[in-house]
Amino acid sequence: MQVSIECQKRPEKSNPNTLRRTGFIPAALYGHNGTESVSLVIKEKDAVNMLKKASINNTLVDVAVPEMPWAGKALIKEVQAHPWRKNIFHISFFSVAAHGKLDIVVPLKMVGEPLGIKQGGLIEQSVMDINVECFAESIPEEIEVDITALEVGQSMLLGDLTMPGGVVLKGDKNVTVIAIVAAKK
Repeated sequence: MQVSIECQKRPEKSNPNTLRRTGFIPAALYGHNGTESVSLVIKEKDAVNMLKKASINNTLVDVAVPEMPWAGKALIKEVQAHPWRKNIFHISFFSVAAHGKLDIVVPLKMVGEPLGIKQGGLIEQSVMDINVECFAESIPEEIEVDITALEVGQSMLLGDLTMPGGVVLKGDKNVTVIAIVAAKK
């Protein structure tokens, strides 16, 4: 999915609360020029629309800053928001164009109905997302896991998952992702 956002350089000595009251969200861009960072602002409406399509640390976003010679792809690294009102306070982007492999978190999507459910079993899913390493252009939105062949008493480990091309699983491969257990009577 193609996600893009246009930002502006943040005015010097601008107050973040004043920016928010006027419809702008403070943001920062890291990694585009070594250790240098740039303070930005995004229109609140644009930020909300972007976050509906993108997920943190998973979706590449085309970031354009007209006042800068830089434009490129970045990951959303952090979104600071009010805990229950969901008002966005700050967004951090990390440029990925000049970097090698990235460590990211990808959600798992279970596909199919296990045979064990028809046998009266219950699904116990213990892992919802996994850590992987890949290049920016290979980031999967999700990893599908086919569970149709699982019967009561069977489970699937992280090592059993099939990774898309260019994606390497990080972590212990002996962790149980999903199991079909017998229902208590």
